[in-house]
Amino acid sequence: MKKHILCLGDSNTHGYCADPTDCADGGNRFNEDERWTCRLQAALGEAYLVTEEGLGGRTSVFPDPLHESMDALGVVYALLKSHEVIDLLVIMLGTNDTKERFHANAAAIALGIERLVQKCRGTDCWGTHAPNILLVCPPPIGDGFHDEVMGAGCVEKSRSLPPYLQQVAERNGCRFFDAKDCEFNSVDFMHLTRKGHAHLAEQLAQRIPAMLS
Repeated sequence: MKKHILCLGDSNTHGYCADPTDCADGGNRFNEDERWTCRLQAALGEAYLVTEEGLGGRTSVFPDPLHESMDALGVVYALLKSHEVIDLLVIMLGTNDTKERFHANAAAIALGIERLVQKCRGTDCWGTHAPNILLVCPPPIGDGFHDEVMGAGCVEKSRSLPPYLQQVAERNGCRFFDAKDCEFNSVDFMHLTRKGHAHLAEQLAQRIPAMLS
């Protein structure tokens, strides 16, 4: 049976493209040759199965008053059970948690992700092996960012998140990777470019086999 990697994230896992000129198909979603999840699958090869679970706007634990079913905590049990057996869970969340309407600083966002991690660890989806989770801290929102819907403070909170998330990983026996060097675009300053997708896939492909040996 293939080693199953489930990637749980937001629009950057779904593959949203804010700049159609950066997308081969000219649309608003990177295609199967461009998205980091698909590139990770190609890099790892046929012995692995990489599954996408990306939703634009997804938070870790914060219910969104404007859109239903956005918090991962509320749906993660069903997601994990529907995709079991899971050999590695990759969680890349936190960008949407910085929205002003959630009133959470970086430390609180990390605690929310910790609660999600503990829910995942306690879900019977791991077969005969121990829970195996990789926390990926998304790149910080860029300096040119301005979005009235996201609100104020997003840039600062996203920049402050990595050390808190690393502490969460250490406390909960997870692996940790900071994707700070993976390029965000200069259109909305919060979504990966095609180059950023490729870089993230390359970095994870170098690390994941050792996590599944």
